Amino acid sequence: MSKPKIYIDGKEGTTGLQIYERLGVREDIELLLIDEDKRKDVEERRKLLNAADLVFLCLPDEAAREAVSLIGNEQTRVIDCSTAHRTAQGWAYGFPELHGQRETIRTAGRVANPGCYATGFLALTRPLVEMGVLDQDAFVTCHALSGYTGAGKKAIAQYGDPDREGELDSPRHYAVTLGHKHIPEMMAVSGLARKPIFMPMICDFPQGMTVTVPLFTGWLRGSGSIAALRELYEGYYAGSPIVQLRPADAPTCGFIGSNNLAGKDVLQIFVNGNEEQLMLTARLDNLGKGASGAAVQNMNLMLGFEETKGLSL
Repeated sequence: MSKPKIYIDGKEGTTGLQIYERLGVREDIELLLIDEDKRKDVEERRKLLNAADLVFLCLPDEAAREAVSLIGNEQTRVIDCSTAHRTAQGWAYGFPELHGQRETIRTAGRVANPGCYATGFLALTRPLVEMGVLDQDAFVTCHALSGYTGAGKKAIAQYGDPDREGELDSPRHYAVTLGHKHIPEMMAVSGLARKPIFMPMICDFPQGMTVTVPLFTGWLRGSGSIAALRELYEGYYAGSPIVQLRPADAPTCGFIGSNNLAGKDVLQIFVNGNEEQLMLTARLDNLGKGASGAAVQNMNLMLGFEETKGLSL
């Protein structure tokens, strides 16, 4: 049987390069590569987009929409890593661990890869809303720390500059108008009816992130204890090799590092707090389960490969 043909449109970007690194060593697929001098040639891209069995789009939103419009057959399947189609009708949301999504992704022709912050937020909130523990009308806040690679080439160049400004040494809030581009998918997929207050920060390390949702136990239906929530998450993600509930005594030192999973494709969930207040935290690599690792996981499902093949666990 012939190997599936894969094309990465936007291979030169951060996410595209990471996907290429994961796929370049595999012998069960055939990578289609565009000549360097034709990267922006529409007709050459159209040819490769239509020759592939599956395409990764690692492009800005408008360019991703244009790429989809260049596909003129029903055989080419698409994984879009931009925000362009994450709430679009007809696109499957590429978070296999959410109930019902794995089988949807297997048969989908169009899959929207989740945003990195959204992945952490949804890993924590979707089970609570879905299981009726957290009300859809709840007022939710979310705080997150991320490595600078998630901000794109310009930020990577700034942080890597030996003569950079001193303000880059400290964590920095951004999206201070509270309108981050991941919020629409955070609402749509979590089931929350109210826009969460989302406060992200960019930090002076390349990869890794933590996403934290604080809650009062009184907001939750049933027992809002740490033990009850641990049991809920353990059941929801049972059998997953990628989404993992951390042990009850973690972190024993009282800290949760933000870049501990750099280079890994897993996501860890922490449940901490006390009798009145809870601190729910998801830890992941913003380029792993937050981007390229998730994209390869979705490709494996769509093409019938073992789900974790080529991933770093």
